[in-house]
Amino acid sequence: MNKCIKIPLMALGGAGSVFAVLFTIYFFNLDMKFMATFIEPFLSRHYDRMPRNQYV
Repeated sequence: MNKCIKIPLMALGGAGSVFAVLFTIYFFNLDMKFMATFIEPFLSRHYDRMPRNQYV
């Protein structure tokens, strides 16, 4: 296959692959599921231990 045709087809395939992965993450809301499962417990533990000044 000619180089002038092969390089754009590889770029198109790579862009299509990246689009498919990002669309899957968006469609199934995987970013927020990851945050809720792994990141939020660490953040909650950190912010629950902080001293509070509650003046009413």
